[in-house]
Amino acid sequence: MIDTVLNQLEALAPDTQANKLYLEGSVAAVLVVFALVAGWYLSKYIGPKLRHLWEARAGYESELAGRRIRDMTRRAVTFILCGMFLAFWPWTLIAKVVFALTIAVTMGLFTNDLIRGVRMPDWLGTTMGLTVFGSAALGLVGNIERITIAMDRVGIDIGTNRISLLWIVTIAMTAVILLAVARVLLKLINHVIGNSQLDGAQKVLGQKLATVAILAGVFVLGLDVLGIDLTALAVFSGAFGLAIGFGMQKTIGNLIAGIILLMDRSIKPGDVIAVGDSFGWVNKIGVRAVSVLTREGKEHLIPNEDLMTREVENWSYSNKNVRISIPVGVSYNTDMDHAIELMKKACEDVPRVLNHPKPVVWMLEFGDNSVNFEIRCWINDPQSGVGNFKAAVLKRVWDLFKEHQIEIPFPQRDIHVRSIPATLNLDKVAQENP
Repeated sequence: MIDTVLNQLEALAPDTQANKLYLEGSVAAVLVVFALVAGWYLSKYIGPKLRHLWEARAGYESELAGRRIRDMTRRAVTFILCGMFLAFWPWTLIAKVVFALTIAVTMGLFTNDLIRGVRMPDWLGTTMGLTVFGSAALGLVGNIERITIAMDRVGIDIGTNRISLLWIVTIAMTAVILLAVARVLLKLINHVIGNSQLDGAQKVLGQKLATVAILAGVFVLGLDVLGIDLTALAVFSGAFGLAIGFGMQKTIGNLIAGIILLMDRSIKPGDVIAVGDSFGWVNKIGVRAVSVLTREGKEHLIPNEDLMTREVENWSYSNKNVRISIPVGVSYNTDMDHAIELMKKACEDVPRVLNHPKPVVWMLEFGDNSVNFEIRCWINDPQSGVGNFKAAVLKRVWDLFKEHQIEIPFPQRDIHVRSIPATLNLDKVAQENP
């Protein structure tokens, strides 16, 4: 269709090189306007659908994100159409410049929106956008060879390899673009795994494996794009692996231990555990350590390897039901049956106590100053704290005992005087100590 229109226009105009340039430039301008209008029109229909899909898959809702998706859609449609038009006909210089500028501007803006959309620094988005704009414009017009040759001359030779400014800029651009794409993929995959029916440990394991797989794929793809021969890295990778084996064995051990913990599900995020002096619930299972959050708000970082080799108390391994034992002593003069009923009632009055299994009260021993009992009751939310629960039960026991005049004894000592020396002047002692 385009070639037919151009042939008809050239037949109507004088056969001069200048007229051909202007005619093709005019047609290119009309096609660019058509691409811009098509991009704007399609973005109004495709943009909202892509935004809804992004919010559903990535779990990120933002008016700014919606505008970026709409703008990226419009620019992508524009530079794709212009690229197709440019490839369909051997255009003259003016037409090539028109198409090249349009494609370069839209690609630069698209790159800027993409990098800023994945929450990378704004200056990086601006720099990459300008770089893509310049590279695309010069590459399409055909004058980029001079710049690349000049950039390649600025560098140094190391053996048979050359490190030039062109090589550094190419690596930087490739790394930034691949990193932006990787962050988009990670956002989508992590949200999908997070909303799946898997349990907490399986979700964390899936997200970590997906992160490793995506980063490894991006790294290999980047090497392939840059034309780096992987066999050239064989010697370096062997030496690097040996260095890791000796110098980072603890780090690698913690990494493998963390993966094993997630696979066998012995410790999961949200579990209440006790390791040595650390007691709290698992906040996060990281690459190196497990974060245990205590009731005091302190976060203990316990190496993954310690959880594999040391004894760990997991209060919520198979279920979250935990039995709490609370010692209580009463006076020997107390009605024991009445005291037992009051202690059971105190447990029933605390909301966190489970009805099944029911709380029980055991008489343990006859102590020196009291008859010692133990209240045994169950809770299913140890992550909410154990000390505050014991305090609530004891406070209720105190109130009920005080209400029913039941004495909670405390140590007392009675002194029995068997005889008084005859030489002791009691009247004098009384006068000195009135």
